Amino acid sequence: MNALNIEEARFNMIEQQIRPWDVLDDQVLETLNTTPREDFVPERYRALAFSDISVPLPHEQVMMPPKLEGRLLQSLLLNPKDRVLEIGTGSGYLTACLAKLAGKVHSVDIFADFIESAGNKLEAHGIRNVSFENVDAAQGLDSAERYDAIAVTGSLPLLHHGYHTLLKPGGRLFVIVGNPPIMQALLITRNSDQEWSQESLFEISVPPLINAPRPETFRF
Repeated sequence: MNALNIEEARFNMIEQQIRPWDVLDDQVLETLNTTPREDFVPERYRALAFSDISVPLPHEQVMMPPKLEGRLLQSLLLNPKDRVLEIGTGSGYLTACLAKLAGKVHSVDIFADFIESAGNKLEAHGIRNVSFENVDAAQGLDSAERYDAIAVTGSLPLLHHGYHTLLKPGGRLFVIVGNPPIMQALLITRNSDQEWSQESLFEISVPPLINAPRPETFRF
């Protein structure tokens, strides 16, 4: 795919997939337009970089579809001073977008090679406000840090409070909860030290985080 075709595909991705999914925030759209998604897609799937699909990654993981990435970014209402926690680095593309919209991003992943690859790509694109950690954070993160926003890139079969307490008062958590075929994307806001509110945003289905807690099954 030559440069002209790439830019046409990127334009079509935004105008035909992302905008129709009610992603209308100018800063989010500009971030998606100027962050080269094709550089974060595995080489064998480069032709699918702008398609309305979950692009396969190693370890049987996937990149979110572009429209979902757009809704996630818009939902978190990021500003340049925000500190963001990303659960699931994956390809590093969403990490790059978060880093352009926020002040600092801490991205964690269970797979060390994802972190290494994403770190190299972000460095190549001059994005240096991201720190990485190789850890299993499916049930939360042992950290004294509190964040303005948290993005969970895999689904949770069972909503737990392992991320809730990592939010600052006023902080926002984007998470997808449930089991296929239908899950709910939620925006959870910490209103005070002991109070959170929850808003259901839309229905979607994405693979669960590895080792995410699951509801107990009844046995007869």
